[in-house]
Amino acid sequence: MTYGELWRRLAALYDAGEAKAIVRMVLDVRFGLSPTDVYCGKVTQLSANDTEILEKMMQRLERAEPVQYVLGKADFCGRTFAVAPGVLIPRPETGELCRWIISGARGGERLLDIGTGSGCIAVTLQQEIAGAAVTAWDLSPEALSIARANAEAIGAEVSMVQQDALQPPADHGLWDIIVSNPPYICNRERQHMERNVTDYEPQLALFVPDDDPLRFYRAIARYAAQALKPGGALFFEINPLYAADMPPMLSALGYTAMETRRDMYGKQRFIKALRK
Repeated sequence: MTYGELWRRLAALYDAGEAKAIVRMVLDVRFGLSPTDVYCGKVTQLSANDTEILEKMMQRLERAEPVQYVLGKADFCGRTFAVAPGVLIPRPETGELCRWIISGARGGERLLDIGTGSGCIAVTLQQEIAGAAVTAWDLSPEALSIARANAEAIGAEVSMVQQDALQPPADHGLWDIIVSNPPYICNRERQHMERNVTDYEPQLALFVPDDDPLRFYRAIARYAAQALKPGGALFFEINPLYAADMPPMLSALGYTAMETRRDMYGKQRFIKALRK
């Protein structure tokens, strides 16, 4: 198989640029072939065993499985995280949220990540904020298992807790910072999404009912209104379609100093609010 033959197998799913990038990622991460190696034709020099492995990976990619699941890993904020279909694939936009939190941290904060998935937010913040004591919640045992493995592999001390965000405990004044990237895509948005998301990434972590798009935000904000220390900060990654609905909801719960930010694509993607 040549490089050209490989990427053209994905042309029905992706444009040429993305198909080429996916195949180059596989050849680099799994087989150690540099771009120079690829363009010099070294794909055809793989061993019989590696060629068989590559063919199996290509078959998975042809079924629209995300390349990160095929490789079993994804990069996030300069670190590599193990991923599997039980957790969302970390997105670059979420890295922007982490950098916002890090930029305002003083050090030594008690921090809670709600809906941790792969653990990418919790681990990143624990590693980047000096002295941070980080706890991460998720409802999924599979997600928590992956998050724990990532924390251990990276050397991050994060307390992983199985917890339903819709039924949080009655905590008071416990956290300096609470952050969440909760499910926020309405079911009606499915038809506009790519198969590699809807067919493979965990539905529980993606979708909310059409008639209650703020379900998780509201529940988490109510919890945080008591569980944050006075002056503590609540950070959300949000659905741009409902960005205008977030400040009134947070204001009604007593939050102040609300600030929204756009992501790298110009979409309203993040919000910060302070407990009085």
